[in-house]
Amino acid sequence: MTVLSSRPAHPVDPGLVSIALEVAGRLANDASDVIMATAGRGVRPDSGESPFDWVTDTDRTLERHTRRVLTAEFPSIPVFCENSDADVPGGSEFRWVVDPVDGTANYTAGMPWCAYSLALVDRWGPVVGVVADPYRSQIYAAARGRGMRANGTPIRLTERQGDSLVVCTEMTRTGPWPGMGEFISTAAIAGTGVRVLGSKCLAVAQVALGHVAAAVLHGYHEWDVAGAVSLAVESGAVVLDRRGAGAQLPVDGLLVAAPDAADEVLGWWQSALQADS
Repeated sequence: MTVLSSRPAHPVDPGLVSIALEVAGRLANDASDVIMATAGRGVRPDSGESPFDWVTDTDRTLERHTRRVLTAEFPSIPVFCENSDADVPGGSEFRWVVDPVDGTANYTAGMPWCAYSLALVDRWGPVVGVVADPYRSQIYAAARGRGMRANGTPIRLTERQGDSLVVCTEMTRTGPWPGMGEFISTAAIAGTGVRVLGSKCLAVAQVALGHVAAAVLHGYHEWDVAGAVSLAVESGAVVLDRRGAGAQLPVDGLLVAAPDAADEVLGWWQSALQADS
């Protein structure tokens, strides 16, 4: 039986949350415009880089813009980004984490599946999360205790969300994760398809939106998913590590699932890992 995560009981200054939501929403709209104006139009990654680790001029442009705005609006809160920070150290009460283009290979190819992700995080997890889904003209936003919205419309998972026949996962930087083939086979036997679509952020966001039953990530960086995890928690999804323990941003893998799908998908994942060991 899984240990279900619960809504955080750690309040944050409402004024800070409101301002953070407003500023993050503006940045997400800016990023959406830039991504749609440049995606697949001659943009190329740095030469010699792996397709699992591409960085484009658009990434750098959006990172600079995000840092400039956040530093001006929140001078005491550090900003950490995929493209220039190897890790996210602790020590600060709050931190911003940003992934300017999650799904860069898709973006470079003009495939309509990439996102901009921004989150304000404290020691207990995301406080504010905003994700721009440019190709669907959607801005998803959430804040601790305030729920989730898609273009201003409240989103809340229903009891039957686990009936979805789709689960998302993603490759590691070097390819399939240990047991991934077994996981896909087990899910197929249960009548569920596994999709690898190229964006950790959007994989988690689909759970929050009720489009898929779960997302399983063998590994990730905080900036990959913090914004989408905020959406998931506030929509009513379950967030677990691979042992089944509840955590907002677990260090030991990540499962985000509709409540009625969490136990089953966690069982597939654990069995796959055991079979590969």
